Amino acid sequence: MTNVFHTLIARFLQIPEGQVERTIGLLNEGATIPFISRYRKEVTGGLDEVQIGAIKDQLDKLTELRKRKETILATIEEQEKLTPELRKRIEESWDSTEIEDLYLPYKPKRVTKAEIARRKGLEPLAKIVMMQNENNLSARIKSFIKGEVKNAEEALQGARDIIAEWINENESARNTVRNSFAHTAMITSKVIKGKEEEGAKYRDYFDFSEPLNRASSHRLLALRRGEAEGILRVSISPDAESCLDRLNRRFVKGRGEVSEQVATAVDDSFKRLLKPSIETEFSNQSKAKADEEAIRVFAENLRQLLLAPPLGQKRVLGVDPGYRTGCKLVCLDAQGNLLHNEAIFPHPPQNEKGKAAAKVAQLVATYAIDAIAIGNGTASRETEQFITNIRYDRKVQVFVVSENGASIYSASKIAREEFPEYDVTVRGAVSIGRRLMDPLAELVKIDPKSIGVGQYQHDVEQNALKKSLDQTVESCVNLVGVNVNTASKHLLTYISGLGPTLAQNIVNYRAEHGPFTSRKELMKVPRMGEKAFEQSAGFLRIPDGKNPLDNSAVHPESYPIVERMAKDLKCSVADLITDKALKKKLKLTDYLTDKVGMPTLLDIMEELDKPGRDPRQTIQVFAFDPTVKTIEDLKEGQVLPGIVNNITNFGCFVDVGIKENGLVHISELADRFVSDPTQVVSIHQHVKVKVLSVDLSRKRVQLSMKGI
Repeated sequence: MTNVFHTLIARFLQIPEGQVERTIGLLNEGATIPFISRYRKEVTGGLDEVQIGAIKDQLDKLTELRKRKETILATIEEQEKLTPELRKRIEESWDSTEIEDLYLPYKPKRVTKAEIARRKGLEPLAKIVMMQNENNLSARIKSFIKGEVKNAEEALQGARDIIAEWINENESARNTVRNSFAHTAMITSKVIKGKEEEGAKYRDYFDFSEPLNRASSHRLLALRRGEAEGILRVSISPDAESCLDRLNRRFVKGRGEVSEQVATAVDDSFKRLLKPSIETEFSNQSKAKADEEAIRVFAENLRQLLLAPPLGQKRVLGVDPGYRTGCKLVCLDAQGNLLHNEAIFPHPPQNEKGKAAAKVAQLVATYAIDAIAIGNGTASRETEQFITNIRYDRKVQVFVVSENGASIYSASKIAREEFPEYDVTVRGAVSIGRRLMDPLAELVKIDPKSIGVGQYQHDVEQNALKKSLDQTVESCVNLVGVNVNTASKHLLTYISGLGPTLAQNIVNYRAEHGPFTSRKELMKVPRMGEKAFEQSAGFLRIPDGKNPLDNSAVHPESYPIVERMAKDLKCSVADLITDKALKKKLKLTDYLTDKVGMPTLLDIMEELDKPGRDPRQTIQVFAFDPTVKTIEDLKEGQVLPGIVNNITNFGCFVDVGIKENGLVHISELADRFVSDPTQVVSIHQHVKVKVLSVDLSRKRVQLSMKGI
């Protein structure tokens, strides 16, 4: 069976079967995707995380389908209807639609019209009608008018009900209707009477129709949301006339009285059984496809957000701005520990500007602050202007930071554990400050759905969304690596091979024994077995440890290779890292073995060049146009600086320094055709945009990046 899986997955993903087989072997041994892609390139033939993830997804789907087939075969066998031919077809098929079609006639049903007719003894009559070679139907019907069957019409109705069910369960008939849906189906929506005002935001879909195969994922999800909220009535319909015509050609033979009965049954089967069933199928398929696309865009946005440039270990003043309740200030040390907090009131109604400015300047001096992080919520622009106008005793960089999800974090169990003695306002300001220092370390504490970079995230299939987002977080954390002596439990949880229990055990061990001095010491952590150590060690960094390789992505299993290199050059490992000329003397082919190939050796050399380097870019200060603070300040034709803060498959949303984000439609992203916005823009990218239109009543801003 597994060999069948290798073949099917290889064919579906267009990856050589040997690579698929070896990758599945590693997955089955408990290796994680980040570990396989980073440290097992020789085994997989250099497959990346996306390809390995796709192999795992397909393997999971096929494993589920195998279980489903076993259930279906057992159910049919219990009914003593499992013929050798049927068994063979089910066992050999890996198409879930085909398998369900084969199972349909044997599937336990609720009481249907056809079942009621069978109980009345009308199945033999249905067979006679279906054969369509009876010349005297009236005479044949008489023998069936007995018991519960009162007259000829009732007998014929029962026969037609049975025939309608046979047609519905006929594989060929279902494929005929499917084919029609695939080529001609239209998705249509109408507003439910009386819901026009309540559903104003769905105005574009009050009387909407479009070919299903051309409907974009965001429109499909919007339609389904409108339907779920009771605003819209949505339907999917094929070209019914041509569909019925094809079914009639398949089942109706001739034009006699009996054939007319079959034609009536065909019509009933299509309208009552086949069309609703296949409509549901296509509705589910289109929803799954839309979900997949929305999840893909969300995961890519999340990846970019998590890998946003960090300020690094600097002393930061975090500011959660506000009007009436004031601006909450927190002073953090270079490790993100809270040193001090208080509130200032520079804005209306208090307007204590002088007092507030003196306090900020004093805190900057007292705590040797290097940078100030201001949340981008209410009163952000006014607070930024106020903060930048203060004179400091040192150079201080000022950044505006996205505070999406900060309120979720501040009220969470994680925040309560970190700051049990402080209220939500202090916790929120700490989160803002820490996001500037290390976005990844802080954002892993928040449910990805609440970070504010998705669209329709509450409408897509939640298990698929969670799986994709968790995988994205895991990928980002392992790409960057973490300092095992400062990382929080939540950050460690995402490290390859760890999970919540081991992450907590590492934190507990650290608290009891002090900082780790070597990766080898990790083996002393309770429940850290050899497998968990193998999977996690390469992603855990120990700065200033005994072995300089412990602060690199070189895996401990490869230390002997580096030590041999150093020995051959008659130098220390530390010399090999710091002296580029020494590394150039190495002949890598001398270190090839049956297990260590050129990919691993090249990775080692790259890591020795810049051990423990952060793959993220350097942070840049950004300034909005000082003349624009509200939507009323916008004018058509204005060119403004902005920050991309969300990407969808129909464009991107840009923050230009006002409460409302402006939309750059996909058609306005570039002077060329763009099919995928992520090819042009990324989250937190600094861009220049031109104002196309401002709709004050709907608070909508249309922007363009063309020709700028």
